[in-house]
Amino acid sequence: MALKRSLHCALCAAAAAAFSLPAAQAPPDLATQQALRNFDEMKFGMFIHWGLYAIPAGEWKGRYVRGIGEWIMFRERIPVKEYEQLAAQFNPVKFNGEEWAQLAREAGMRYLVITSKHHDGFAMFKSNASKYNIVDATPYGRDPMKDLSAACARRGIRFGFYYSQDQDWHEAGGRGNDWDFPKERDAQPYLENKVFPQVKEILSNYGKLGLIWFDTPGLLSLEQVTSLRGMVKRLQPDCLLNSRIGHNMGDYTQTADNAIPIQVYTQDGKWEVPATLNDTWGYKKSDNNWKDPRDLIAKLADITSKGGNYLLNVGPTAEGVIPKPSQDILRTIGKWLAVNGESIYGTGPSPFHFPDITWRATVMPGRIYLHILNWPGPKLRLRGLESEVKRAYFLANKAAVPFTREGDGIDFELPAKPVDRFNSVLVLELADPTPRVARSFRADQMPRRLDLFAWVARLRGEEVRYDWKTRSATNFKRFAQESNMLLWYPYKSLDGSYELEITYACDDSAAGGKFRLAAQQRGAPARSFVEGVIEGTQGKFVTKKLSGKLEVRPQTETITFSLLEEKSEAVKLRKITLIRSL
Repeated sequence: MALKRSLHCALCAAAAAAFSLPAAQAPPDLATQQALRNFDEMKFGMFIHWGLYAIPAGEWKGRYVRGIGEWIMFRERIPVKEYEQLAAQFNPVKFNGEEWAQLAREAGMRYLVITSKHHDGFAMFKSNASKYNIVDATPYGRDPMKDLSAACARRGIRFGFYYSQDQDWHEAGGRGNDWDFPKERDAQPYLENKVFPQVKEILSNYGKLGLIWFDTPGLLSLEQVTSLRGMVKRLQPDCLLNSRIGHNMGDYTQTADNAIPIQVYTQDGKWEVPATLNDTWGYKKSDNNWKDPRDLIAKLADITSKGGNYLLNVGPTAEGVIPKPSQDILRTIGKWLAVNGESIYGTGPSPFHFPDITWRATVMPGRIYLHILNWPGPKLRLRGLESEVKRAYFLANKAAVPFTREGDGIDFELPAKPVDRFNSVLVLELADPTPRVARSFRADQMPRRLDLFAWVARLRGEEVRYDWKTRSATNFKRFAQESNMLLWYPYKSLDGSYELEITYACDDSAAGGKFRLAAQQRGAPARSFVEGVIEGTQGKFVTKKLSGKLEVRPQTETITFSLLEEKSEAVKLRKITLIRSL
C-alpha cells in the first residue's frame, strides 16, 4: 500500500504509534507464550547502540550538537552523500565480541540487543539487500554481528537485534529525510527492497534470536506490519517482537525511553524499559553524565517490582570499545546481583502499591523480597500484609531481623547502617505461598493521596540532575530544543480529578519563575494543566498547595513538570502530590 503524507504528519503519527498504550491483543501462540515466560524470568538485558554516528560522536564540523548521538544526521540535516562518507572512516579494529558478551555476563545481564540498522540506514551486518553495510562499505570489511551472536550463545545470553523498520534517512522511501528527498513518499518499495530482505537476513544468519526490537513504526499500514510480523514468526516462531512494530502487533509492551511506570503495571502483559547509562544512546565523547550504580540498582529493583524488564544501554566508540565508565558501572551492578540476584531473576511483581521511595517488593512462592532503597533508620514499617511472616532476614548475610505486629503493620528492627550500600534486600518467609494483602494496600488500589517523587520520573534533557542526598531534581534549563523537565508515566494506574501539592526548595534569589504541571499524550497538546509560581523558601524544603485541579485519565501517557521561563531553574523539586477529589 502506497503511503504518501507530509513529514509533519509522519512524525506525529510515529510518536503516537511508538508510545501509545497498547490495546487488547490476540492470545499469543504456544511458542510465543513460552518465549514470554523466559523473557520475564531474565529481567535484565544489555542494549547496544553502535553505528557510523560514533565517528562524529556528538560534533559536526567542529560544532557541538545537542541531543542524543545517533540522531546527529537528522538534527544537522546532513545530506546522504555527505553522511555516507563516514563509512569510509569506520574501522572498529578494537571490537571484540567475546569481551562485549563477557561484560554483559559479568553485569548479570541475561539477554543482549544490538542495533543492526538504526535510523541512519546503515547496516551493521553483511547485507545483500543494500551495499550500505559494514562489510561492503567500510575498511573494516567484517561482520561483527557474527562474532557477537556466537559469543553470546557460548555464555547462555539470549541475542537480539534492534531494527528501524520505517524511519530510514538514507532512503527515499524511508521516513524522516525531507532535506534530500521529497516529503511525499511511497514506503512499499522501500519495505520490499530493503526492510523485508534485511529482516530475513538477520533472522537467517545469526542463529536463534531472542527478539527483534523494532522502532518508530510511523505510517506503516496494518497490512505492512502484519506482513513483517508474519515473516518473523514463520522463520523463528519464538522470536519476540516489541510493541514498536506498530498496530498493537507486538508480543510485549515497550515503554517510552527511560520511562518507568509510577506503580505496578500488569494490565497489558509483559513490558520493558529501555534506558541509558548517561544521556545518550549512541556514543558522544562529551557526555560524561554517568548514572550512579546506586541509582541503576534501585531502578532495576523498581522496574522488576512493577512487572518489567530493564534494558540498559551502552554506546561503544567508533573503534569498537565500550567506554570504561560504562564497564565499571555494569560490573558494579553485576557484583550486587551475584549476591542478591535471587530477589530479581524469575520474581513476580509487588502485591502492594508503593507509598513512597523507601522500598520496593518482588515475590517468589512463599517469599517477599523487600528492597530497601532509602534507609529508614532503626525501623521499617510494612503495612497491609495479612500473611503470617515466619522468618525475616537479610539476603546478603542471612542475618535475622526481629519484627513485631501492630495493627495493620509489621515493624522490622533494622541495624544502624544499611547491610548493602546500594540496596539491602530483606527476605520475608511467609506461611502462604501467595502473599495475602489487605485490599486498600494492594497494587491495583491507588491511595487517595499519591506522591510522585522526582526519583521515579524520567529526567529529560542533558542538564537536569537528581541528588540522592536531598532526594530532589534540579537544574531545569530551557532550550529551543529539549528543555529540561520531569515526566511521570501513569500507565493506566490513575483516573480522576486531582488536587495538587508541590514539595520543593528554592533560594529566594532564584524565586519567581513560572512552572506548569500537565497531563498529556505524547505529541498532543496538554489535556489538562495547572500553572504556578516558584516562591522563595530560603532554601528549605516546603510543601505548598496549588490552585486548580489536574485531570488524569487511563489514556494519559505523561504527567510533566516544566518551567515556562528561565528564572528558578535552580529549584529543587522533591515530589508532586496528587489528591484524588471525592
